[in-house]
Amino acid sequence: MLVRACLAGDSTAYEVLVHRYSGPLFNAAYRITQRREDAIDAAQSAFVKAYERLRTFDFSHRFFSWIYRIAINEALDMVGRRRREAELDDSVPVPTFDPVAEESEQERAQLLQRALLHLKPEQPAIIVLKHIRGLSYAEIAEILELPEKKVKSRLFEARERLRLVMRERGWLP
Repeated sequence: MLVRACLAGDSTAYEVLVHRYSGPLFNAAYRITQRREDAIDAAQSAFVKAYERLRTFDFSHRFFSWIYRIAINEALDMVGRRRREAELDDSVPVPTFDPVAEESEQERAQLLQRALLHLKPEQPAIIVLKHIRGLSYAEIAEILELPEKKVKSRLFEARERLRLVMRERGWLP
């Protein structure tokens, strides 16, 4: 309804969409970029691109899935550009995982976020969508425009790579 209102010239309708989806888009972008400024830029860029392409929106899909996909792509592009510009700095000390010591949820989240940076550019998105956003395979398939079977295989590969990265760095036993 809001998209139709935007297409009819109602500028306040798009403001409602931005207000409604800015939080989820920022959160998804942040999980991928690991930088607040980059996440803000990715979310803003997604809104601009969505607005520019609003006439191409397919009403048989959910608006959220469509704009979420744009935001994920923007965040992945930022990470790719950053990786091309500089190598990851592995010299920063990271606390090792000690199963006996009780680590805070924040410390575990930081380890996960650092590990996600070591994955192939498309892998963090699928992990974030499934395990952090809690989306179903069907929802992920719609957002990433992939068959569900492909989503499952890519998620398996991403999990395996994540596990390997975390073990190599001593963050998992």
